Amino acid sequence: MYLKLTHLLAVLAAVPAVFSSPIVENSICAGQSTISESFIGKDKNVKVQYISCAAGPPDTFQARSVKPRQTNVCGKTCNTNCFTPSGGGPDPNECHVIADALRYESQNTGALFQIGTGTNNTITMTYRSCLSFFVNQDFGPEVYCRTDFADVIDWVAPHCQSAQNAHGGNCVASDQTWYIQVQNSTAPH
Repeated sequence: MYLKLTHLLAVLAAVPAVFSSPIVENSICAGQSTISESFIGKDKNVKVQYISCAAGPPDTFQARSVKPRQTNVCGKTCNTNCFTPSGGGPDPNECHVIADALRYESQNTGALFQIGTGTNNTITMTYRSCLSFFVNQDFGPEVYCRTDFADVIDWVAPHCQSAQNAHGGNCVASDQTWYIQVQNSTAPH
């Protein structure tokens, strides 16, 4: 018990550093592999990938016994962080194509999507210069609204540009269980 609790505390102590800066590795997560890939939108021009990562969260049973979480996070608020310095951000118009594809899928496929946890906790969407991804950091699967995802992309992309001394950004859930990031698709992530 002591070892698991200290491991959990060490992980939680490192969490704030993750949210204040973009991921700087050449992949979205350590040990990344693509589980599935498809294209969405009216013109099927937005690439969607479900990503698996090698490392998962701490012992789920222990974490859940501390505080159970609601899985549907539609409508939950998030806080925007822009990545400095300026230059090299995605084209907001190309990010809007991703947002429109999400709205199209909401009307034609369904309003909700589920994102797993542990090793299967990331979904990416790419169109030309724009890459956006949703990362579930909770201890269980989450359900999110496609239209909410679209709204976050349409907010972050134009508000985290050179004019704001930025090159993309993210929006982190108030309880830090998930975040959505928007950045240049050719930049290291």
